[in-house]
Amino acid sequence: MLRVLIPVINKDGALQAARHAAFLFAEHCVSEVELMEVLEPPDQGRASAFHSRGTLRLQEKRAMLSALVQTRAILEDAGVPYHWSRVFGPVAGTIAARAAEKRSDIVLVDGSHLGFMRRWWVMTRLWRSTQTPVTMIH
Repeated sequence: MLRVLIPVINKDGALQAARHAAFLFAEHCVSEVELMEVLEPPDQGRASAFHSRGTLRLQEKRAMLSALVQTRAILEDAGVPYHWSRVFGPVAGTIAARAAEKRSDIVLVDGSHLGFMRRWWVMTRLWRSTQTPVTMIH
């Protein structure tokens, strides 16, 4: 039985990855899911020149909350046992560290709402920094 790590890396959530994990759970392939919300440091980018760090962090948390609620609803409706956590840090490094820490068997990344360059960037960073197999669902 697989231990699956699903990172939520943008405000659109990880709906496709959650659906895939629910399917695998129904097929008796998944034992547990670790759902991880990854929040990048808000001081990177142009917005930090005009807004305080606290304001940017609050806006990001609000945007990610609805995505997380939808993703969790899919797992709950399917009866998938999961754990949820919120982690701050760079996307690829944080995902790789959590995959190693939790001894995940696979990382399911939902790339359906990511642009081509962002998708490519996330995957290349993950492939370089983790020993855990990474699958992008799109």
